Amino acid sequence: MTIKNITIASRESPLAMWQAEHIKSRIIKLYPDININIKSFKTQGDILLNQSLATIGGKGLFIKELEEALLEKKADLAVHSMKDLPMDIPDDFQLIAITKREDPRDAFVSNNFNSLDDMPKGSVIGTSSLRRQSQIKAKYPGLIIEPLRGNLQTRLNKLDKKQYGAIILAAAGLIRLGLKNRIKKYLETTISIPSVGQGALGIEVLAGNEALNKILNILNDDETSRCILAERAVSRSLSGSCSVPLGAYASISGNELIIRGFVASPDGSQIIHAEAKGNKSDFYKVGKILGQLLIDKGAKEILSSL
Repeated sequence: MTIKNITIASRESPLAMWQAEHIKSRIIKLYPDININIKSFKTQGDILLNQSLATIGGKGLFIKELEEALLEKKADLAVHSMKDLPMDIPDDFQLIAITKREDPRDAFVSNNFNSLDDMPKGSVIGTSSLRRQSQIKAKYPGLIIEPLRGNLQTRLNKLDKKQYGAIILAAAGLIRLGLKNRIKKYLETTISIPSVGQGALGIEVLAGNEALNKILNILNDDETSRCILAERAVSRSLSGSCSVPLGAYASISGNELIIRGFVASPDGSQIIHAEAKGNKSDFYKVGKILGQLLIDKGAKEILSSL
């Protein structure tokens, strides 16, 4: 079957639309005869901005409407930030490609300070990520963490209105929207372990669409895919969600995959780190090993107390 038209489902935010346009341009470059449209949807995660994701249903709130569009044949594929994609994908859907990762690090953004080290005790940092919060509190217990929701520009506007001394954002989003100059300092992955999948985009389709799969498979970046799937194996073994302060980051050197992860209490008073290594062909196995190492160190006890 020859595909002549493709509709991409995307969230409405400027960053999500950039991501959809990016995938559109990649497909057009490979298949210039295919007509591609983008249809935007407002998700519950974009609407419920006054509540913590951890209390209203988690990151799945950013994709429900997009998956419904696929089921109702209003769209052929959906583009997601991999860090927003829940660990378990329903059988109706298939993650067909994970694209090359952008910078996975967290970014320190401030108009008054150059780094977390420069912030005096009592300074306010904006983030709604329990993962970021726990790591910051563990290293800088004197800083105050305040919730920060909204799209990227909304968060930057709140910083510019002096509601926060600094905010922590994913570097990838700032880079993609041409806002790299707002980054005062990158938080190295040894300091702030990223969210599972941070910096990578995923393409989701209905299961069994072989013609579409053949077109989209080529967008998959093998090394990124192995790393992201290893990270997701860690999160799955710990039943991870945005209500759980955990992170995992994998990288490949030669044929070796190295993955580090952590689990913590939200206030950072308890934090467990672990690392696993193995052949990159065994990425799932290496991710599961890391998950078990964290469990052996007491991760389940921390998580069960949340």
